[in-house]
Amino acid sequence: MGETTSGFKVLIEEGSQHILGVHLFGPHADEVINIFAVAVRCGLRAEELKQVLFAYPTTASDIVHML
Repeated sequence: MGETTSGFKVLIEEGSQHILGVHLFGPHADEVINIFAVAVRCGLRAEELKQVLFAYPTTASDIVHML
């Protein structure tokens, strides 16, 4: 595809740290959004998702830095 830029916004509730929503664009956004969809559906807190080990180097391994 030759995409050279990407971006994200993660909406996290202040008190509970629940992930409320995510906006992604760029390479592999279609794959990474699925991980966030599961996190939202299961009510995971940002700190819980940060502790998940993702294969490296992959786009999903950047999730820790998005939170």
